Amino acid sequence: MDDTTVPFARRRVTVAGGVTGRRVPVRSADPVNYHQLVSAPDTMAPVELDGLLFVPTGARGPVPVVVIVPGSLSVAPSHVRHASDLVEHLGVAAFVLDTFSGRGVTSTVANQAQFSFAASAFDVVAAVRALADEPEVDVGRHSTQGHSRGGSAVLMAAMRSVIAPAAGDLPAPLGVLAAYPWCGHQPLVPVVGDTSVRVVHGDRDEWCSVQQAQGFVQAIRLAGGDASIRIVPGAHHSFDRDEPLHDVPEASVAPGAPTAYLDASGAFVHPATGVADAALVDRDLFVHGMRAGYGVRGARIGGTHEEAVLFTAEMLAFHRRVLLGS
Repeated sequence: MDDTTVPFARRRVTVAGGVTGRRVPVRSADPVNYHQLVSAPDTMAPVELDGLLFVPTGARGPVPVVVIVPGSLSVAPSHVRHASDLVEHLGVAAFVLDTFSGRGVTSTVANQAQFSFAASAFDVVAAVRALADEPEVDVGRHSTQGHSRGGSAVLMAAMRSVIAPAAGDLPAPLGVLAAYPWCGHQPLVPVVGDTSVRVVHGDRDEWCSVQQAQGFVQAIRLAGGDASIRIVPGAHHSFDRDEPLHDVPEASVAPGAPTAYLDASGAFVHPATGVADAALVDRDLFVHGMRAGYGVRGARIGGTHEEAVLFTAEMLAFHRRVLLGS
């Protein structure tokens, strides 16, 4: 990742074992909201994305794969490091998805409405569909891992009521690892089928509400799903990046804003009225949160080396269990 002016998937990136990433194009889409994704997926505007696929050297036959989805700052060295650890220590493939370059976006920290969270969820499904054409990987044995906004994406992409119409006959993920996810959007009934869900969250996170994440995990459990959460004492947002805690002054966050639920059609239920409205989009709800006084400018990311090591151990243990059965 030497030249940051070049889109991620166009760079030469090498991880453990001398494995060089191979570009895989991803045909995704830009739904305006979850209602379009759920109820009218054929009307979504197409968008071309890509990412880098890392496959262990000498792999015999198709191997399991982990789809890694970055957050609001796009692909960072930490995501490549996670891919490297998965390839080296588990012998599985890793696909780092770039959801930004194809949309002409560099960051969403100051404006999360540049493309919808529904689009982020669909990106995950589109990546799995693209990987299904790669003979080196077995998408029947795949898991997903998302960070921050990417954590929201992989969680929502596991919700059967949200993603089933667009996913078609694609296999569901065996596991979903959501790192410090934003959980401001949730289905009224969050059914995940046989997918195992794990959330890892710091209790000092200034971007995303740990209580909202707890509520989402508990709702999945009550709907019959396998879900758990690990709260890391003292950890801030993006504590896996292995970089000192620092300010992101342009960040626009509202961790205390109310949850927006989705009805069966994918329509947002407005938190102030309790009425579902298919025309509501992300920005409408962000503006409501700001006007209600929840908006904050500036937030911190980073942490300690020990926290980064903790995350790596958690990550490897989770994917080892769901993909390798050990």
